[in-house]
Amino acid sequence: MTRRTPSSGRWLQEHFADPYVRKAQAEGWRSRAVYKLEEADRKERLLRPGMTVLDLGAAPGAWSQYARTKVGHKGKVIASDILAMDALAGVEFVQGDFREETVAAQLLALAGERAVDVLLSDMAPNMSGMEVIDQPRAMYLAELALEMAGRVLKPGGGALIKVFQGSGFQELTVAARRQFKTVRFLKPAASRARSAEIYLLANSLRLV
Repeated sequence: MTRRTPSSGRWLQEHFADPYVRKAQAEGWRSRAVYKLEEADRKERLLRPGMTVLDLGAAPGAWSQYARTKVGHKGKVIASDILAMDALAGVEFVQGDFREETVAAQLLALAGERAVDVLLSDMAPNMSGMEVIDQPRAMYLAELALEMAGRVLKPGGGALIKVFQGSGFQELTVAARRQFKTVRFLKPAASRARSAEIYLLANSLRLV
């Protein structure tokens, strides 16, 4: 039997004491991450009835679950992750790496050509605890999400993408501002204070 390390034990203790974890369980959401999206949506009116939403790095599905409630029966939610995800009513899920053309083709077939209103990405790498390794991995995922946004969003569409402050952050910001008319950053209350994560909110895609 594998013994828990002191750090993993502390994480578990903190996790189960977390009020957002308890709230998510009580309200039937798949993870505490839902409250990050909920706050962004409440403040920015990000999701509306009838929209088409693409959720990258979706598992276990809390963001897709929330998006489904906001876009209504006339909207569409497409989710993708390398990991498996339990089925969600009204959510179309593609398992695989969207960098692979076969997976990207499936997502594009579901979404339609430039038919996505909002791209969501809460993707993050498995953290090693070493910034020199973790930061480039995290920024690479954010870059991939930004690239996909440019590929699938309608003119004027928007994106909410997890990014990490550190090396590569300024370059990503510059790239986003070339792609979108407005770019801002949010730190939802549900983001742990010690985490370097923030969320890039980009609106009004420019078609160059």
